[in-house]
Amino acid sequence: MRLRRALTAVCLCAALFLGPRISSAGPVTLSYSNFFPPNHVMSKLAEDWCREVEKRSGGKIAFNYFPGQTLTKADQVYDGVVNGISDVGMSLFSYTRGRFPVMQAVDLPLGYPSGKVATAVVGEVYRELKPKELNDVKVLYLHAHGPGLIWTKSRPVRTMNDMRGIKFRATGASADLIKALGGTPVAMPMPETYQSLLTGVADGAAYPMEASKGWKLAEVTKYLTECYPVAYTSSFFAVMNKAKWDALPADVKKVIDQVSAEWVPKTAEAWDEIDREGLEYFKSKGGEVIALPADESARWKKAVAPVLDAYVEDAKKKGVDGKKALSVAEKVLAKDSRK
Repeated sequence: MRLRRALTAVCLCAALFLGPRISSAGPVTLSYSNFFPPNHVMSKLAEDWCREVEKRSGGKIAFNYFPGQTLTKADQVYDGVVNGISDVGMSLFSYTRGRFPVMQAVDLPLGYPSGKVATAVVGEVYRELKPKELNDVKVLYLHAHGPGLIWTKSRPVRTMNDMRGIKFRATGASADLIKALGGTPVAMPMPETYQSLLTGVADGAAYPMEASKGWKLAEVTKYLTECYPVAYTSSFFAVMNKAKWDALPADVKKVIDQVSAEWVPKTAEAWDEIDREGLEYFKSKGGEVIALPADESARWKKAVAPVLDAYVEDAKKKGVDGKKALSVAEKVLAKDSRK
């Protein structure tokens, strides 16, 4: 009897330790936390990912989807996945600055022309360098938005001198971009941007064109400065708790990997489509688009060059080969931009 009780206790402990197992009793239910609001295309795509995995797994997996920071805040999503607050999560690397020194290279103001190219860059940096900074999760897929540009509410930016005295909402590499150009960066996550512009906490912001519609920022901005030679991106992760991943059977893991691979080009295409829609929406609201002349663009590019050098030096202090990460990003950017 004692032996039976002891064996029972061991089995119960093992079950608790190993986490969920697929059984005939029903699907394993996983939680998914996403900071994008429910009506945003990137939120809808993430929820579509959930439903596709459910369908292809034959009902072995089910998801409870939590958009709009309802489960974890934007800057807490990654740790929330690591600590099991959510099983899956999507957010930006830049919201926990310094945590991902290798992936940080992707977000630098390298002159991104599209979400497709930016997504190709983040994928290749991860595949080629396999950064240890992501070893505590299962990476499902990565993507990145289209060119991050300069937007203002009341003062147009036609030259770099116009940046002075303007407070810009910016995070991560975009904050370095703003500072290099003479503006004043104010760090805050995207969900707070609308209110900060509305109330005057900031008078400008750095973000991709899609946010004009997706985050309704066309309602609180009037000018867009097309600074493509120094356009940055923000790279996003969709990751899963490692223990939950390890507990899944091989056939379910295969389904998740297949769907995730399909969602990379699907997401990249969506970024470019909503950029086009965002620009048209901005114009429909009376927004003015300012194109920089070639000599002014060259001036901006020269001013931003030290940001890249600073990244390499800072990465070196953390034991990371930032020069290699930057090289991979620039190589893919140069190749894919010609397509």
